[in-house]
Amino acid sequence: MENPNKNNSSLKAVIAVLAVLLIGSLVYIFKLSSDSDVVKTELTSTLTEKESVMKDLQELKATYDAAIAENTSMSDELIQERDKVVALMDDLNKAKGDVTKFRSQVQGLQTKMKTLVAENDELKKQNGVLTVQRDSTIVVLGESKKFNEVLVGQNEALAKTVEKGSKLSVLNTKTAAYKLKSSGKQIETDKASRADVLKISFTIAENQIAKSGDKTYYVQVIDSKNNVLGDKKTESFGDKSLTYSFKTTVQYENKTVNVSEDLPGKDFEKGNYFINVFDNDELVSKTSFSLR
Repeated sequence: MENPNKNNSSLKAVIAVLAVLLIGSLVYIFKLSSDSDVVKTELTSTLTEKESVMKDLQELKATYDAAIAENTSMSDELIQERDKVVALMDDLNKAKGDVTKFRSQVQGLQTKMKTLVAENDELKKQNGVLTVQRDSTIVVLGESKKFNEVLVGQNEALAKTVEKGSKLSVLNTKTAAYKLKSSGKQIETDKASRADVLKISFTIAENQIAKSGDKTYYVQVIDSKNNVLGDKKTESFGDKSLTYSFKTTVQYENKTVNVSEDLPGKDFEKGNYFINVFDNDELVSKTSFSLR
């Protein structure tokens, strides 16, 4: 028969062992729970830091995008720095674990950004001043150009007025037919059969602003059959030509000059005659008469 005291001792020993195991299990479970909480805390902290760094990088990129859009002479340098920010954002997205090293890089990029943005703002101010100065210069130059154009127009108009005013006027162009007597006397006639000579006369008016000197005029006499009488010589003036009856050269001294020339002939046609006086190729006077 077993000893009751021995059985109790064994039971107590088993209970003690089970108690120790239970306590150990509880301690282990508590430690696991604590470690899990630490890991969760670290992960949460890491994610929060990563999001913060990413936000700073996104703000940096937005600042550079706005500065680049202003298209200043610093655009290339700004684009280079913006690309560094984009590359760091890509690296941060791929990173796992501690992101502390990215924070220092972000701070360096932020410092560089502040410097570049300040330089860019100063450059914009300078460009603004230059633009105002340029616009003012353009306005002044535009006004000067208009003034010069007005002066040129006035000078051209004045030159044309002077040129026009300096042209000589040929007045009182007349023609008559004459019969020559043996004594040398000339008797005016209106009969073609009796005419021996045509007398053509005209007056060059006084003009104080005209250039003085020799003046040559070409006289063209056309009969009723459209024949040019006299020398029938041809003179060219550029792409124009003129067939004339005779030419006369006059010494002009800015005073009125009367010119008279005889055009000999025979067998004059009956009908209307036309007399044209030319200064070079320009018709300056004309008249007509008839022989019966």
